Amino acid sequence: MAEKLAYWQALNYALDAEMAGDDSVFVLGEDVGLYGGAYRVTEGLYAKYGEWRVRDTPIAENSFTGLGVGAAMIGLRPVVEIMTVNFSLLALDALVNMAAKIPFMSGGQFGMPLVVRMPGGVAKALAAQHSQRLEHTLMNVPGLRIAVPVTPQDAWWQLRQAIASDDCIVILEHELLYGEKGEVDLQAVPPPMHQAALRRLGSDLTIIAYSRMANLAQEAAGILAGEGLDAEVIDLRSLRPIDWELCVKSVRKPRHLLIVEEDCRFAGAGAEIAATLTERCFDVLAAAPLRLGGLGLPTPFNAALEAVSIPQVDDIVEAARQLSRSPRGT
Repeated sequence: MAEKLAYWQALNYALDAEMAGDDSVFVLGEDVGLYGGAYRVTEGLYAKYGEWRVRDTPIAENSFTGLGVGAAMIGLRPVVEIMTVNFSLLALDALVNMAAKIPFMSGGQFGMPLVVRMPGGVAKALAAQHSQRLEHTLMNVPGLRIAVPVTPQDAWWQLRQAIASDDCIVILEHELLYGEKGEVDLQAVPPPMHQAALRRLGSDLTIIAYSRMANLAQEAAGILAGEGLDAEVIDLRSLRPIDWELCVKSVRKPRHLLIVEEDCRFAGAGAEIAATLTERCFDVLAAAPLRLGGLGLPTPFNAALEAVSIPQVDDIVEAARQLSRSPRGT
């Protein structure tokens, strides 16, 4: 039976379910306990499980992420919340040099059942230092898996799967999604955590997006449908690994490809997606893949300037129109 939950509630339910079922699961981070989390994700868990399993930490990201690494090495299942992805820059030593590498460097003697949750993205006048998208940095770290849930259902599924996994998994949550509501079936069997979702069928072009941009891509596809342009929308759900099988299958059908990301276009996730799909689908692509991404500048504080610094629905619509005017292959 499905419940209508906000994104943050789905994450909260997932934490509660895993903590109730496994005493080795605990949460740590800034303001996760008494305050209930900056975005309410840990609300109520301190009262239910106590301070030993819901640990408020000092403002010391590398230290408490490192503590999570050590706990994972001895068989616990820590869930580290870094208050925003911007602050993860202070934790890269623990995350990149330890969490991502210890299983390999120990020859498999140590596992790394560590989950690191990070809210991020451009979220309404938070200025340059609090509006970053660092998936491009994390994608380039062997040993990390990266999930990007966009719906409350995926938030419920992917966080639970991450906690149960023996790998180090980063969950990137967009700050503007926390209040979004949707149906969540708490009993449904989840797809594999890395499997992309086909959000809309189409025959004229494929739009590949992730995180909040996957929602905007679906809005744009609805507008395009009214103009007679049928767009297929793929929500990646995972950035490492990427579900290339579904992407290739889709691109080989419409033969036009638009990639949308909030991150800066230069050297972003879209560049990897475009390069790999060009290699695998070159023989059927009617035109070069079109990439739509954020501008290559720090995010402005001013709301109007902020809005034009990242793709909006109208930008996706116009990019799709532009792509549709490219000549089709024979």
